[in-house]
Amino acid sequence: MIEADLAHVDSFLRHLRLERRLSPHTTENYARDLIQLISFCDETGIDQWSQVDVHRVRAFVAWRHRRGAGGRTQQRELSALRGFFRYLIREGMATHNPGADVPAPKTGKHLPEALNVDQMEQLLAIAGDGVLAVRDRAMLELMYSSGLRLAEMVGLDLDGVDRDDAMVRVAGKGAKTRVVPVGRKALEAIALWLQRRGELAELEEKALFVGRGGTRLSGRAVQQRFRAHARRQGLDVPVHPHMLRHSFASHILESSGDLRAVQELLGHADIGTTQVYTHLDFQHLASVYDQAHPRAKRRKR
Repeated sequence: MIEADLAHVDSFLRHLRLERRLSPHTTENYARDLIQLISFCDETGIDQWSQVDVHRVRAFVAWRHRRGAGGRTQQRELSALRGFFRYLIREGMATHNPGADVPAPKTGKHLPEALNVDQMEQLLAIAGDGVLAVRDRAMLELMYSSGLRLAEMVGLDLDGVDRDDAMVRVAGKGAKTRVVPVGRKALEAIALWLQRRGELAELEEKALFVGRGGTRLSGRAVQQRFRAHARRQGLDVPVHPHMLRHSFASHILESSGDLRAVQELLGHADIGTTQVYTHLDFQHLASVYDQAHPRAKRRKR
């Protein structure tokens, strides 16, 4: 067993939770990826972190490939390794980062799934005036209106939405706060929900969105509700909460062409992350071209 592996990994994960304020989901991913590194070290006879050099990192990548790890998984694992060794250097437990110069395996470009405008209208047209229907319409409208991540929405408290200024303040990745506009339809839906929220919420509960038990709604419950609504609304695609964020971004970009504005609205630190939506926009333009241009139309047989 690699020397003091669990102690070092545990302190690193604690650093991610308490200092960097990463979400539990992200921290769990780091833990899972570092378990793979520890398994590799055990199998290859490495018993000290100082023995992990650039050659062994490359061997780790090859080892994971032989076990069926895809390119995206290996990119994430290398990122975890680099982050872990940056922490070890900071704590004086390592002198260099062996993963710094090891390139991650390339993967095909994965375009985020987005609903078109008609599909979004279909999804948002939830019927009924029951308290759960009112709540779910407010959640759907807010996510699509402001491009929120699922964790950002379920983490909202009652004071997170400023209805007077039509803004929502959310804590994003790495505990970075951003303020995003909220549209008229979302504000109307939230106002209706706030009139009914007391039917579910416990007296001292601060969460904006609550479940049947009266406490903060979980991300898993939101996923299940959105999926069920999509089926009831007749959508033939599997809808998940992040799809609303993708739809928000692609529709804003399609209408405005302002990539920097979309970057700010989404809270992306790197515009390269946002640029994936330009591919979605191009797909839309190509589809319009194929349907409209006389020289692009396919002849009917």
